[in-house]
Amino acid sequence: MAAMSDEATTDSAGTEDRTGGSQTRTEPRDQLVETTHSIETADGELTYTARTGRIVIREEEVKDDVFQGWTPRGELAVTAYTVTDEDGEPDRSRPITFVFNGGPGSSSVWLHLGVLGPRIAVAGEPNDPTPPPYALADNPETLLRASDLVFIDPMSTGWSRAVEGGKAKEFHGWKKDVEQVTELIRLWCTREDRWMSPKFLAGESYGTTRAVSVAERLFSSFGMQLNGLVLISSVLDFGTQDFRFLRFDEACLSYVPTYAAIAHYHGRHEGRDLAEVLGEAEEFAAGAYRWALARGNRLTDDERADVAAQLARLTGLSQDYVERCDLRPEHWRFCTELLRDRGETVGRIDGRIKGVLHSGIAEGMDADPSIDAIMGPYAAAIHHYLRAELRSELDLPYAVFSDAIEHWSYKEFEARPINVVDKLERVMRANPHLRVRFEYGYYDLATPYAAAEDTVAHLRLPDAALDRIEHAWFETGHMPYVGESSRVEEAEGITDFVRRAATAGS
Repeated sequence: MAAMSDEATTDSAGTEDRTGGSQTRTEPRDQLVETTHSIETADGELTYTARTGRIVIREEEVKDDVFQGWTPRGELAVTAYTVTDEDGEPDRSRPITFVFNGGPGSSSVWLHLGVLGPRIAVAGEPNDPTPPPYALADNPETLLRASDLVFIDPMSTGWSRAVEGGKAKEFHGWKKDVEQVTELIRLWCTREDRWMSPKFLAGESYGTTRAVSVAERLFSSFGMQLNGLVLISSVLDFGTQDFRFLRFDEACLSYVPTYAAIAHYHGRHEGRDLAEVLGEAEEFAAGAYRWALARGNRLTDDERADVAAQLARLTGLSQDYVERCDLRPEHWRFCTELLRDRGETVGRIDGRIKGVLHSGIAEGMDADPSIDAIMGPYAAAIHHYLRAELRSELDLPYAVFSDAIEHWSYKEFEARPINVVDKLERVMRANPHLRVRFEYGYYDLATPYAAAEDTVAHLRLPDAALDRIEHAWFETGHMPYVGESSRVEEAEGITDFVRRAATAGS
């Protein structure tokens, strides 16, 4: 376990009353607890301070063109790590990386205790999860080797809440979510004197949607330029993978290579290697399958049967099922159907992980077994870690997931798929030094790799800008850090990217 000092201090903690009329409310104040630690990493020993707690986010209020002040709106949870010298002072020339997961409605616990932070949850391997009680371990591959870290829990996740009397649901939408995270980053860089530090954003899943949107807002609103973006299991154009639209053929095309990869993992392509299967699936999706879906009911019976046979063989589904779903298997139903003959399901987040099918005639699985497999270790680890090791005194529930996604507002994208590709294009045009790392998991049914690759392939950018984009593929699901070998590989890749991007052009 990382060594920790015996002393913990509280910064800006406490409350004060303000009276308005007959009511008394609590004026929110920042609450951050600081501890000192050391860890032996792959690059030697690091001494660092950890600060965890909540920061008050305020909004400028103007009424009838009259400035009313900065109104407290939310208390956002953060856990930050800063490497210090022998005198306990930070080096503000070091890079700083702001990290969040996705959902929307997910806390940052996954990237925090999964791969980037100095401590990690011991969760086991795919299909061999660690039994309770759980444990934490030092992370010698932590990104702290190359960058200071700030993990952010957006509104209603982790310990983040609206202020007393406020409405959290006002922040449950694309626009307000981007605004709150942008403001926290601006505030942190201002208070910590980090405007002159190399700066990075790292996001996973919907966190990639957030990351490029925040990057654009940081620049357009405050002129803040970044050095790099780490986009893990990205989704920037929802139209490439969303089965909810009337014409969802694009989603069907995007998922075929992932279906084939998962079928291969579970023994449906015996005697073939993964690369061969993926190559055939990608060629089929781009050619015969795309043509067949575009033909619609103009397909002849023989043409339909031929395509159905190819699709069934690649995906591991029966030809009868493929024909009954009109050549368009949906991903949640695929999870239920692939191993139905064994009474098992496969995970949406990670197709390597299996679960027990709750009913042999169920249309869909009742829960994602890949989330079930990792929820326990991470939930236990974060609740223990923040209080026992980082000395926080907050005792409200830490929301690993919230139900914010059920009511998430995309009103800015009304009547069209959510798409923030233009935000990425904008910041890459404006900043000729910005570098981007895309990470893909072959067994990821939440953000299929082919959809993300297609998005990148259609970026409207010159070759010089495209040369600043790098890619990394993993034989994993949505979270490359699930599994020790891939966790180390991913951690080393991100650390190397940050080091290179922080010094590019200098």
